[in-house]
Amino acid sequence: MNSLFYIVPAAALVALFFAWLFFHQMMKESEGTVTMKEIAQYVRDGAMAYLKQQYKVVTIVFVILALFFSVLAYGFHIQNPWVPFAFLTGGFFSGLAGFIGMKTATYASARTANAVTKSLNSGLKLAFRSGAVMGLTVVGLGLLDISIWYFVLKCFVGDPDSSQTLVTITTTMLTFGMGASTQALFARVGGGIYTKAADVGADIVGKVEADIPEDDPRNPATIADNVGDNVGDVAGMGADLYESYCGAILATMALGASAFFGDVEWQTRAVLAPMCIAAVGVVLSVLGIYAVRTREGADLQELLGALSKGTNLSASLIAVLSFGIFYVLGFDNWWMLSLSVLSGLLAGVIIGKATEYYTSHSYKPTQKLAESAKTGSATVIISGMGLGMISTAIPVVTIAVAIMLSYLFATGFSLDPALISKGLYGISIAAVGMLSTLGITLATDAYGPIADNAGGNAQMSGLDPEVRQKTDVLDALGNTTAATGKGFAIGSAALTALALLASYIEEVKIGLLHIGRETLTLGDKIVDVASATIPQMVEYYQVNLMNPRVLVGVFIGAMMSFLFCGLTMNAVGRAAQKMVTEVRRQFAEIKGILTGERRPDYARCVEISTLGAQREMIFPSLIAIAVPVLTGLCLGVAGVMGLLAGGLGSGFVLAVFLANSGGAWDNAKKFVEEGHLGGKNSDCHKATIVGDTVGDPFKDTSGPSLNILIKLMSMVSIVMAGLTVMLG
Repeated sequence: MNSLFYIVPAAALVALFFAWLFFHQMMKESEGTVTMKEIAQYVRDGAMAYLKQQYKVVTIVFVILALFFSVLAYGFHIQNPWVPFAFLTGGFFSGLAGFIGMKTATYASARTANAVTKSLNSGLKLAFRSGAVMGLTVVGLGLLDISIWYFVLKCFVGDPDSSQTLVTITTTMLTFGMGASTQALFARVGGGIYTKAADVGADIVGKVEADIPEDDPRNPATIADNVGDNVGDVAGMGADLYESYCGAILATMALGASAFFGDVEWQTRAVLAPMCIAAVGVVLSVLGIYAVRTREGADLQELLGALSKGTNLSASLIAVLSFGIFYVLGFDNWWMLSLSVLSGLLAGVIIGKATEYYTSHSYKPTQKLAESAKTGSATVIISGMGLGMISTAIPVVTIAVAIMLSYLFATGFSLDPALISKGLYGISIAAVGMLSTLGITLATDAYGPIADNAGGNAQMSGLDPEVRQKTDVLDALGNTTAATGKGFAIGSAALTALALLASYIEEVKIGLLHIGRETLTLGDKIVDVASATIPQMVEYYQVNLMNPRVLVGVFIGAMMSFLFCGLTMNAVGRAAQKMVTEVRRQFAEIKGILTGERRPDYARCVEISTLGAQREMIFPSLIAIAVPVLTGLCLGVAGVMGLLAGGLGSGFVLAVFLANSGGAWDNAKKFVEEGHLGGKNSDCHKATIVGDTVGDPFKDTSGPSLNILIKLMSMVSIVMAGLTVMLG
């Protein structure tokens, strides 16, 4: 075992230690008044009750899939016997990351509200470091899972001096990526449906119809709304980015083993590189977290600058240190590969800044969107959709440039087809670079729901209006960072999915070997399957646009993005209808709610969101798993390649559109609430509330789920490659 490997589990333990430290420091802070503690407990109980139900459903799905993989592995011998176990551990750690993050958030919200009574900086630090618990838990558990599996498989799988051994190990490890993706999809879809059903119900009946403030304790859906922020935007997001992080590292490891096939020493270097970059990124994330602070009375721009200081510090240092990592590992083209990492980092920064520009109310696009409210909610919706569509240009061009640059850096600016594997390795290492500082990047995202819940607690507890004003500033910052985080996750998903597409070919090769196919006939040439290049595999399966199987696969893949979004949006709509009906019923039947004389039935609204989410999340999630399998059985390898390409293209663009439209609508409402265009309770305010309501499933349910969808379809295809080769 190469000694450099041991920095990976060491970094994992460092991340988990600081996650524990930040959690411990947060728990020592006061939760405030008795009322604040009571409200926080309502939210905790609701969140834990939901997760308990979700994990029951997900456990059943995982057991069924694990049994299916066991039959393929032990019954038909077309799959690696380690696969069922890797799949289960991936799902377990993904769920655990989300659980820890959500538990932290439910304890941090009231403490943040109480800290704001002292100073804005105290509130920012507490909320941000509580969000960092999620970020560091994700990277810590991810690296721990990867390092354990790599160590175990190195000890028990194949001949250590064989090139095929590292290919087998890395492709087997991709299986736990499927487990993580499956868990993440259920968490994102279920949590997204929950939170938006409650949010829509609370806004439509409470803010628009009853004309009461946001998070008013008289609104029966308020507690459910606060619970939803935690189960959707924290637990769901944590599981989501866990699988993004692991998927990028695992895909790069698999491509490294393939690109340097035939030379075990070089294979080992290529496999270790992404793990080492991620390990160094952990330490730098911790440094960046400690750099985040602000002054009392800071405005939104200053708060954005405070968070940017931390993230930019971490990104700059990893850009520099990546040169040293590749040099120490002994790569001949170490400085060129480092530039591939840099291209991924810069792409992440540009996408984040573009998202911030289009969604923050500090800039013209969202301000103009708010001004469109002067003519009603219809123009708000039209303007928001137009803004979202326009906003796709910069991320798409950025990712395209990053793909080309990272490819060319890795090949020495050569487009020779013989070097395509090394070029794809460069693209994949760019994805690792983009995600290397996920510890702090995710902290800026997880911070948002904590700040949002802090504002809700302050409102429901009847704290001084000045406290709510401060939490609103933190919340507006959270809306922007959440939109930025979603853009970042989508961008990394595009690079990772491309790497997984190449990894699929490697798994197909292993599938051919499993069924006894050791050579391929290409014209007048006979090629060994084990040493076949990607262009040779593409030629063998006729993966080109003139092949109707590929074309059909492309159309199905493009359709999947829209079908999935349609299913999840309708699910939110149905659950929201039930919530609206319930809130209206309570206002009509429980006399004294609106006057504050009687307390609403919060538990009933929590129950409606929970049941709605549990029922509605199953079908879209199962569709995402079933379609790649059926495509492989009907259209073979060529059809699956088309499916993955179509899903990647449509899913990436659609996800950016949905995330940015939703974020802009949300912050347009915040812009009005700050006193512009008539302020709260004006006609403009009500119009922007409608826009925000439309945007809720865009940015918090369908949009974030798409980046999981495109990777899950790749992961499922990889795991089922053996069956596709045998029957397809």
